[in-house]
Amino acid sequence: MSDEKYKKAAHIIIKAGILPTPVNKTLIEILKLQLTEDELDFINAFKSKTSQTMEELKRSSKLPESQILSFVKRLAKKGFIFNQPSSKGVMIYRLMPLLMVGAFEYLYMKKIEHNDEDKKLAKMFSDYFEETRDFIQDNYDQILPVFEKMLPIDRTMPILAETIQGDEINLSINEEIEVPEEVILLTQKVEELIEKFDDISVGHCFCRHHRDLLGKPCKHTELRENCFTFGKSARYVAEQGFGRLISKEEALKIMKKSEDDGLVHKAFHPHSDITRVETSICNCCKDCCGTLEWWRMGIFALINSTNFLSQVDPDLCSGCETCVEKCPVDAIKLNDSDVAEVNTEYCIGCGVCAHFCPENAITLLEGMRKVYVPPPRLR
Repeated sequence: MSDEKYKKAAHIIIKAGILPTPVNKTLIEILKLQLTEDELDFINAFKSKTSQTMEELKRSSKLPESQILSFVKRLAKKGFIFNQPSSKGVMIYRLMPLLMVGAFEYLYMKKIEHNDEDKKLAKMFSDYFEETRDFIQDNYDQILPVFEKMLPIDRTMPILAETIQGDEINLSINEEIEVPEEVILLTQKVEELIEKFDDISVGHCFCRHHRDLLGKPCKHTELRENCFTFGKSARYVAEQGFGRLISKEEALKIMKKSEDDGLVHKAFHPHSDITRVETSICNCCKDCCGTLEWWRMGIFALINSTNFLSQVDPDLCSGCETCVEKCPVDAIKLNDSDVAEVNTEYCIGCGVCAHFCPENAITLLEGMRKVYVPPPRLR
């Protein structure tokens, strides 16, 4: 089978996403394991337009509806096509990228057999991430402006539950930080977010699942099934077997366990537009989260939206370093006086530091802001 056909399809798939990644031998080998030759031909129909109606697909693919639906069914099961109706009720067929969010994430949301074939594919993805790092670093000056113009990838929803000791967590909003005049009212409590949706699905955390296959299990939690999608995204995930529909009660139980394990709630919105209703929420940790790992690797910028900023009361801080250990973005260090200090440029307002602070020395200041930290330049 011609590598050129795979290369052509690979460029179209990459173009469907936001992360600039290389089309190379590893990517071609990954796609060979995922896609058949006739599926490559169908993907070519999305070259000019990523999202299409049935009538548009008939013209771009030159195929009858029955054949299109056959391809859609196959590719949706692989996470390469998202097939759900628009807000106006019109069925839309959207080509998904490989990464952020696409075929890779959907593949590892479902239960995977830990056999040699699955481990081989997981290693190929790991190799591709390293090659993407090299690609980004080699083209750092050209790619950095692309990151700078991006909207926040996700929005932190802070832990606003009780502490694990049973006391009320010290997340009092005692002052405001400077924010733009236009204020957008966003759901800040997980309980309120869950209450908004009739359709909720849960799948495996694709980041932890992938690392399990690499023999690098999570150090922070035993939870795996705690990646949530809502509304039509939940219906898609359940229909394609990437996850299962659950009740609001079960969702809240999993969320609470995630908080107790120190995981960060990160909500995602359509096209990174925080004025639109949430599509999903991840529960992330310091060492497994793909966006955090790729930032540290030099692949991607840390681009986050948050309504909170941590603040330490130096009179209450005992210098125990619990917050230093727990912070997912390394935004807290002890100063020369052994008092915790927050790097305001890095803080994503997740509240994990306050959740675990034994002295209740940390509060959250309120004010919507964008966190942007470029990937480290490694060469």
